[in-house]
Amino acid sequence: MCKNLCKELRDFILRGNVMDMAVGIIIGAAFGKIVDSLVKDIIMPPIGFMLGKVDFSNLYLTLYPFGEKYDSLDAAAAAGAVTVNYGVFINTLISFLIVACAIFAIVKTVNTIKENAAKKEQEEAAATEKECPFCCTSIPINAKRCPHCTSELG
Repeated sequence: MCKNLCKELRDFILRGNVMDMAVGIIIGAAFGKIVDSLVKDIIMPPIGFMLGKVDFSNLYLTLYPFGEKYDSLDAAAAAGAVTVNYGVFINTLISFLIVACAIFAIVKTVNTIKENAAKKEQEEAAATEKECPFCCTSIPINAKRCPHCTSELG
């Protein structure tokens, strides 16, 4: 029984769609790191500079002890302060929007490619097939007799 279960598990893991999903997750995680770096290191510094030298990753609101000021978010965390880290949230929101735009562009491109392939396939099928006027089934364009209803075709 254990041998059979191990074989089923191995077959499940080695199926194409499971492997494709694993590759997608790994690439997605790497892509997420790239987007995080893009937002944190490339996009947010110029935005923060234009807004008066603001470092978004250090924007927070201290809940406890209320009104206490710290030099940075790290200093607040080290002191055990309870904070609402809205700057980190802004960075995460921008990362999400970039990922959403990238995925939208990829999906749109793939859908366009699929639509073009389907149109080309339909055009090729139309050039090799015709419809029987008697039974309305698709038959080869050079057919002299319908293989479905056996009617003679001019």
